Amino acid sequence: MSESNRRRMSTSRSLFSWALYDWANSGFAALVQTFVFAAYFARAVADNETLGTALWGNMMGTAGLVIGLGGPVLGALADRAGRRKPWLAAFTALCIAATGLLWFIRPDPSHVWAALALAGLGTIGSEYAMIFYNAMLPDLAPRRRMGRWSGWGWGLGYAGGLVLLLIALYGLVKTPGWFGIPSTDALNVRAVMPLTALWYLLFCLPLFLFTPDTPSANIPPKRAVREAVSQLRNSLRDLRKHRSIALFLLARMFYNDGLTTMFAFGGIYAAAAFGMTPDEVIVFGIGLNVTAGLGAAAFAWLDDRLGPRSTIILSLIGLVVPGTAILLVQSKALFWIFGLAIGIFVGPVQASSRSWLAHAAPAGKRTEMFGLMALSGKLTSFLGPFLVGWLTLATGSQRLGMSAVVALFGIGLAVMLFVPAPTCKEE
Repeated sequence: MSESNRRRMSTSRSLFSWALYDWANSGFAALVQTFVFAAYFARAVADNETLGTALWGNMMGTAGLVIGLGGPVLGALADRAGRRKPWLAAFTALCIAATGLLWFIRPDPSHVWAALALAGLGTIGSEYAMIFYNAMLPDLAPRRRMGRWSGWGWGLGYAGGLVLLLIALYGLVKTPGWFGIPSTDALNVRAVMPLTALWYLLFCLPLFLFTPDTPSANIPPKRAVREAVSQLRNSLRDLRKHRSIALFLLARMFYNDGLTTMFAFGGIYAAAAFGMTPDEVIVFGIGLNVTAGLGAAAFAWLDDRLGPRSTIILSLIGLVVPGTAILLVQSKALFWIFGLAIGIFVGPVQASSRSWLAHAAPAGKRTEMFGLMALSGKLTSFLGPFLVGWLTLATGSQRLGMSAVVALFGIGLAVMLFVPAPTCKEE
């Protein structure tokens, strides 16, 4: 085998191992944050579903604030220290441990605060890990292929969430499941949590074994922290020099809030407005993962051909149109059609956002810029849920309340029209 072929195979293995981390990580979002544990907490652990939903929302908002405030500092620190995999390993371990320990949360109100603490720690670990994971992409993939690898990673993530949802639903949640675990004391639901932790652990290993890291800068920890804080302060002050990045982060702040709110309230809306049962909501989540994964993989080619800016704009249009239709239709069949259509564009808008910043971020500040992206996505994460709740209470209509989601997509699209195609001046 020639040296060039050997190098190409090594690069492909590194990138595939990197992308497989999306497959590993997605189980936490799908099974803990959205479709299984969140519902179990609200229905069975908390005193009542209304209180459980409120407590869960407050926990997610608090975790989001911690992520938003700490992400840029950690990103700047990693940029100064050089290596990213140690940080990625630490936060991955935090998420895996917290997820596994959710097994001990029994359907009893006395477990409410332990459940919130563990779910919050898992959320912080998962989101912090993604900052360092995302920042590895520009060092692994050539610029002309960053779009497709970002899209393939998101596609693998949705595929992983889909497979794990199927295993959880038919192997554990629906009784009698494949594994024969009884529903007594919610054992079948609680067993989903160590399964999710094991899944994360198993499929994150290829990245740590086969994907290279950037070399250490050999800067002492205290000096690295001091320089990181100074660098972040300067970056925030000088963000006006990176006008295109500032505009992009503003646009993403709105449309990411729309996505976060859609995921948080989508199941509730499906159940209340269309009478979907819990099993139907999980099956809908499976379908959404299918269309989102296919969309992310298919649009990855479009990202490289048209650029991430055009892909984001097309995806936002694809979110606004069926999103508006969902607010108007009355039949469950049409909800399924337009709901699954939305999934096609969820993956591409997220993958191309990562691709856009990977192209635009200065080489010496990439992790920091991804930390700022986490800040833009989390610091106002309360906005969408607040708008949905306020509009629902004010109008007495859940449909009008959910119109806030479409409005956030629309505002993000309007701002995105002023964002130029990404260019990067190496620093």
